[in-house]
Amino acid sequence: MSLNLFGHHGDWPARRELLTAGLRRLRPDVVALQEAVVDDTDDQAAELLGAGYHLAHQTLGLVGDGRHHGASVASRWPILQVHEVDLHLTPRTGDYSCGTVIAELAAPAPLGRLLAVSHGPSWAWWAEAERELQALAVVRRIEELAADGPAHVVVGGDFNATPDSSSVWFWTGRKSLDGTSTAYRDCWESVHGADPGWTIDPGNPLTHYEERDVNRGRRIDYLLVRCGDHGPTLRIADCRRVFDEPVGGVMASDHYGVVADLTA
Repeated sequence: MSLNLFGHHGDWPARRELLTAGLRRLRPDVVALQEAVVDDTDDQAAELLGAGYHLAHQTLGLVGDGRHHGASVASRWPILQVHEVDLHLTPRTGDYSCGTVIAELAAPAPLGRLLAVSHGPSWAWWAEAERELQALAVVRRIEELAADGPAHVVVGGDFNATPDSSSVWFWTGRKSLDGTSTAYRDCWESVHGADPGWTIDPGNPLTHYEERDVNRGRRIDYLLVRCGDHGPTLRIADCRRVFDEPVGGVMASDHYGVVADLTA
């Protein structure tokens, strides 16, 4: 599962109740979270998910008021090792806690070695050049880790980029960057084809928090599975949106979440 939690914005007590109930009903094995708050007194991911999860939080590249608003990975399976990629790669990234967390998980058989990635690149509409550099840096780091032994790789995140953007084209094998190419299968596209699958929807009032005049529907949240020579190394059995309907007039986040069922 991938979900941008939207920090504590809006009516947080009402959103917290909705998110807690939904996450504990869904019980995802692995979650890539973005904009989850962590500080000396609060761990938003732990609070919402409850007992039974191992957590890895971004520590590099955090900016602002000292509170963590970056990427996190939560797993029901033990986390063996955590790696980070600092995505502050140009002067224009300095005001946002962009970053990527890569957690190596002790997944049960037949999965074996699994790298779960939460990717949180630059958010601004104009920052596609940064998102290209950030995607390239993360893919190169994943390839270094994958070279240590066979591994499945699942990447979740708020990519802040639509499926036709150059950074997503790179992730999905449609474009090379700086002499590097890769291929990840977009779970939503695998199941739903050209269905737009918006995860930012003008019908969700929380999306107007930061986009009062320029808000438009688009899909920017993804789950991706790394490919081998003949396609994704895990079978994508299903992919669907979650938290995409109000409950009692409350929306869980400004983003809809994405869940995929993957099998070895």
